[in-house]
Amino acid sequence: MGLYPVILAGGSGTRLWPLSRQDVPKQFLRLTGVSTLFQETIARIDGLPDVEAPVVVCNEEHRFLVTEQLAVTRTDTQAILLEPAGRNTAPAAAFAANFLVESFSGDPDNEHDPMLLMMPADNVIKDRDAFQESVLAAMPFAHAGSVVTFGIFPHRPETRFGYIKLGAKLDCEQTGPGAHKLAKFVEKPDLATATEYIASGNYLWNGGMFLVRASVFLKELRRFRPQIAESCELAQRGSKWDGRFLRPERESFLECPKESIDYAVMEPLTDVPSEKTSCDPANYSPAVVISLDAGWSDAGTWPAVWEHAQQDEMGNVQRGDVFTYDVTNSVLIADHRLLAAVGIEDAVIVETADAVLVTKRDQADGVKHIVELLQTGNRSEQRYPRMVPRPWGTFEVIDQGPRFQVKRLIIKAGAALSLQLHQERAEHWVVVRGKAEVTKGDETFLLNTNESAYIPPGTKHRLRNPDKVPLEIIEVQSGGYLAEDDIIRFDDDYGRGPGMAKR
Repeated sequence: MGLYPVILAGGSGTRLWPLSRQDVPKQFLRLTGVSTLFQETIARIDGLPDVEAPVVVCNEEHRFLVTEQLAVTRTDTQAILLEPAGRNTAPAAAFAANFLVESFSGDPDNEHDPMLLMMPADNVIKDRDAFQESVLAAMPFAHAGSVVTFGIFPHRPETRFGYIKLGAKLDCEQTGPGAHKLAKFVEKPDLATATEYIASGNYLWNGGMFLVRASVFLKELRRFRPQIAESCELAQRGSKWDGRFLRPERESFLECPKESIDYAVMEPLTDVPSEKTSCDPANYSPAVVISLDAGWSDAGTWPAVWEHAQQDEMGNVQRGDVFTYDVTNSVLIADHRLLAAVGIEDAVIVETADAVLVTKRDQADGVKHIVELLQTGNRSEQRYPRMVPRPWGTFEVIDQGPRFQVKRLIIKAGAALSLQLHQERAEHWVVVRGKAEVTKGDETFLLNTNESAYIPPGTKHRLRNPDKVPLEIIEVQSGGYLAEDDIIRFDDDYGRGPGMAKR
């Protein structure tokens, strides 16, 4: 029975604005090291016995971010499963479980029951060896039919996390230390209650990671949440491949209630009567907790980034062009220009091309309220960064005004924009670096560095980079309407349909 990692990459990370945006959430950012949190999650499973290529579940808007980051790590996948909208972790896990069960339905021995290791893509775990040791300790329980969750050893009272109450210890030698029956999940407590939990020694943080056989997970989901189970089964039956992406049948998937694995499956299992604590695998408890002490963090806030990223001798986390004097215990990130700070402590200052965040470190949870205000005002700063990723490269708005907009486009080697036209705007392209293949109406021609082309409104056009180095273009748009939804797409290398308002 192989071990199949299921990477749940659908989080949003609103508390890490302005680096984390709706279109580029925290799991795809380098926050605490040289790799992104998603890439760190992939690396974490390397070396586990019988581990197979992972299944990734993500929002369809992030599919090209996923493929690009997988390419960097040279990671193969079973599939990339695309959610048309977020439905929390239970439907995402059911989508993956149904996919894997169906993938092995032709097994002539009918003995292949995939073991699923479900992991959020946006966590930090510093000690990979300790993580893998806990996974191995969980294996006998999961093989026997238990649903196993990993409880994080709490080093302090914390009000941002849910907690897991431990039940009876399962003291079987072959399972290693730290195995307990699951007593119950507890919602995020106040500080006084959290302090009591820590003092009791009977509570762990809820890390949102699970180990379970696919058949067991689906069986328990049908028992406790039949609507989720049925909707996901229908969505899987109607799923269609789009290259390396698997899209579920949209309407069925959207009918799934939004619910976490914790409350859809684990919590109901705690109500199942069981006195099973013996070492006989047949007598394991249906819900098991394995303790994990591996430098875990959800990396969900700026204080968490400060705690887990590399600090200098003054206790500062610095990145980018940063100069400081008499600054201590702060996060200082310059993404676009020089950042200078003097005489401050316990602060968070994050600069991007289109936004600056300044807050006390202990008040940084309030960033979520700023994001809510941006969403209410329909501000673009909450959705995407100034440098917008696309499957062909990036674009950045560098100037704009009435009836004009200037963009900097970087097109990857061999990549191309879609064949498209705009009804309202004209475009003027200037090659700054590299070589461009331009389609304009019925003609195709090459532009070298310092050469340009003009595309009138209503003209079919396309940009392609035929070279082996990135192509840099300055694009000047002019017209009465310059929004991204002024596009009619005729052909696209990345399978984007004509109705998608993204070039």
